[in-house]
Amino acid sequence: QGQLVESGGGLVQAGGSLRLSCATSGFTFTDYEMAWYRQAPGKDRDFVSAINWSGDTTYYHQSVNGRFTIHRDNVKNMLYLEMNNLELEDTAIYYCVAARSGRNEYWGQGTQVTVSS
Repeated sequence: QGQLVESGGGLVQAGGSLRLSCATSGFTFTDYEMAWYRQAPGKDRDFVSAINWSGDTTYYHQSVNGRFTIHRDNVKNMLYLEMNNLELEDTAIYYCVAARSGRNEYWGQGTQVTVSS
């Protein structure tokens, strides 16, 4: 059973930066595409970014494109999300996801990111 544990969330001022990490275990990391989703208060859970197994292909929601960078370490079985120029609208719980064959199989418990003015 795969396990994902996010860390790195916190309180940051608008315009600041945070780096989220996701430690994974219990599955073959390179068999999975990895992704970040987020859920803002009162809203649905939304896609943020994804990365293929090798790390050479990435995808971003248009709202974060150019500000966020996803990358993975296939030796350490870690996923990261570098978030720069944070906006109030980025406030959400951020979830790490492992996906295979188009299906999100494993989810982390989430880490809170709060952006203040």
